[in-house]
Amino acid sequence: MSTEGSGVALGASYRLVEKLGRGATGEVWRAVDRRTDEVVAAKLLREEHTSDQDLVGRFVRERSILTGLRHPHVVAVRDLVVEGDRLAIVMDFVDGGSVRDVLAHDGPLRPELAVAVVAAVLEGIAAAHSRGILHRDIKPDNVLLSKDWHELDPGAVRLTDFGISRMVADGAGTTTGLMGTPEYMAPELLVTGTCDLSADVYGTGILLYELLAGRTPFAGPGTDYTVAHRHVASVPPTIPLPGPLAARLDAMLAKDPTARPTAAEAAADLRRLLPSLSGLPALEAQAPPSDFDSARGPMTMVRGVTPEPAPVTPLDDTDEAGDAGVPSSLDLGTPDHGTMLRPMSVPPTTREEPRREPERAHRKKTPRWRDPRAIALVAASLVLLGGAVAYATTTGGSSPGGSATTTPAPAPAPQQDSPLPTGLTVSRQAVYDPESETVQLTITYAAQSSELRGPFLEIIPGTDGGDCPTVSWDGPAQDQNLPSGTGITTPCGWSIDPGTVPRGESVAVTATVPLTFAGADPAAELQAWLNGAAESTLAAITDPGITNDSYPAQRLRGIEVVAPSRVVSRTPLRLTIYAEWPDDVDRINPLYRSPSVGSPTLVLTAVAGGEDGVRFSDGCSGALAVSKDRLTVTALNPATDCTVLTTVGNFIEIPSEPFDIAPRAS
Repeated sequence: MSTEGSGVALGASYRLVEKLGRGATGEVWRAVDRRTDEVVAAKLLREEHTSDQDLVGRFVRERSILTGLRHPHVVAVRDLVVEGDRLAIVMDFVDGGSVRDVLAHDGPLRPELAVAVVAAVLEGIAAAHSRGILHRDIKPDNVLLSKDWHELDPGAVRLTDFGISRMVADGAGTTTGLMGTPEYMAPELLVTGTCDLSADVYGTGILLYELLAGRTPFAGPGTDYTVAHRHVASVPPTIPLPGPLAARLDAMLAKDPTARPTAAEAAADLRRLLPSLSGLPALEAQAPPSDFDSARGPMTMVRGVTPEPAPVTPLDDTDEAGDAGVPSSLDLGTPDHGTMLRPMSVPPTTREEPRREPERAHRKKTPRWRDPRAIALVAASLVLLGGAVAYATTTGGSSPGGSATTTPAPAPAPQQDSPLPTGLTVSRQAVYDPESETVQLTITYAAQSSELRGPFLEIIPGTDGGDCPTVSWDGPAQDQNLPSGTGITTPCGWSIDPGTVPRGESVAVTATVPLTFAGADPAAELQAWLNGAAESTLAAITDPGITNDSYPAQRLRGIEVVAPSRVVSRTPLRLTIYAEWPDDVDRINPLYRSPSVGSPTLVLTAVAGGEDGVRFSDGCSGALAVSKDRLTVTALNPATDCTVLTTVGNFIEIPSEPFDIAPRAS
C-alpha cells in the first residue's frame, strides 16, 4: 500500500501528490483529480484491510451510501478506488488542518467559538443519523477545518470518516471488535458492547468538554482501560462554565443514553446559547484532577445499567446485525488519541428490549418519584414506619419479654480495586453476622479482553492487627501462600485458584471469616477491615522486592518487544517478548518468541490464555507481512524505522524497538 513518491497514479482519474499523514487505518495523501485538476484527499487503507476481500466487497457495495451523504459539515466521499493491492477513499480536500491541531497550538477555545464548532459537528451527525449511519469515532482528529474557519462560514467545520470506522471494525479479520478511542467512548459501549445513535452525541459532548477545558474529562494517569473505566464509574470534573452551557454539556454526557438529546436537538440547543456566550474569554487549560468522583457511589462491580439501545440501521442492508451487535473490549496500553480495534467476546443478553416511543428514540424517562405506583408505595411505607415508631415509643424499645432488642447487622461493605494492567479487576463484598461473629466474604475476579487464570493472591487479616483468622473457603482450590515459593512474605496470605476467568466475564469465590466487630460502629469497622485487606493485597502484588513470576495475572506490569536492529528483506523476523514485573523487565526468561518453539509459558497462559492471546501486526506501512495466524512476521520491502505492533492479552499493539529492513543482495 505504501507509496514512496509523489506523482504516482491512483486509478485512472487521480494522481498522488503529497503524503499528509498516517493514521490507524492508513495514509492520507493530497491528490489531484486528473479530469478537473481539482485538489482532493485520498485515504489509502493499510495492507491488512486491502487483503480482506469481505471488507473490500463491503466498500464496493456501500459506495452509493458513502458517496450519497452530503452536508456542509461533512467531508464528502467522492469516490472509491480499488486497484490491485490498494483500496483508496477519495474525499474533499480540507486545507486548514484538524481541531486537534488547533488545540495543540492554541489551547482551549473561547466558549462561543467552541460551541459554534460543536454545533456544526452535531448538525453533520444529525444528517448522517437521518440515514441510519453511525460514526462511532468522534474526536478532534476527525473534525477538519478550512483555513478561515474562525469565520464559521458553511463548510468551515467538517466531520470526516463517516461510516469508514464501522466498516473497518466489522471487516477486521474473523473476530468481532470494538472500534474507537478510549477517551471518547460512550459508557454503554464499554459496559455492554452495544450502542445506538446517542453514542455519537456522547462523543461530541467529550469533544465540547475538550474544546472548553483543553483536555478530555477522564484523561489522566493510567492505562487505556483505566481511562475507559472512568466513563462508566466517574463523573466528569466540573469546569467553570455558565449554567445553561454546563447543563447542556451534562445532558450530552449523561451515562444513560436515553437521557441524552438527539444530535439535532443538541445542535439547536447550542445554537440558541451562542448570543449569551459572546465576549466570554477562553478558560485556562484545566489540569487533570488528583482523583475522580464516583458516578454511583460504592459498588462491587461495574455492570451494565443502561437500557438495551435501539438498533442502528446498518450501512450495508445485507448486514442484519448492524452496530447493536458490536462487542466491547478494552485496552491496557498507554492512553493516546489513536483509534483502536479491540477483539472480544459478545456478552449474552437476556433482557427484554425497553419500550420506546416510536417517534423519538431518545425520549427522557419520567422521574420515578412521579410514578403513581411509587407514590403509593412510599405512602404505605410511611404508614408502616409510623406504626413502628409508635410501638417502639410505647414499649420502650424492648421486646415483649422485656429483653433488649437484638443488635442489627451492619450493611454490607463493598470495595473494588482499580483495574490491573492485565485487565483483571477484583471486587470484594463483606457481610457481617453479629450473632455468629463471622464475615461472609465474596471476591469477584473479572477479565476484560483476554481470559485470565489464577492463582490469585488475597491477604485476609485479622482485626486490629491480631492473629490471622481461620478462613473457610467454599468451592475454589485454595492454599495458604507459601513465601518460600512466591517470595511474598506478607502474613495472612492465601493462594486462590478459581479456574479460568473468561474474557468479558467474571467468577466469584466466597469465604467465611471469624471476626468480631464490637465497637460502637460495626459498619465502619467492617468497611475499614475490608479496605485494609485490599490495601495489603495491593501492596504485596506491587512490591518491587519480589523478583519471581508468582501471581502473574496480578503482578505483570507490561511487555517489552525486541526485534533485530537490522534485517534483510524477504526474511522472517525473530521477535522476543519480555515480561515487565514491578521490579524490572525479565530479560532472562522470555515470555514468548516468534517463530515459536515448544509450549507456552505458564505466565503467558495466565495472562493471555496461551499462544491464542498473542498476535503481531504491521507497524511499517506495508513493509511487513504477517502470517494468517498473526504469529510470524516477515520483512518484505526495504524500509527504515520499522516497528512490529504486538498484542499479548490486554497489552494491545505495543510497538517493538525500531529496526531497518535492508534490500537483499543480488
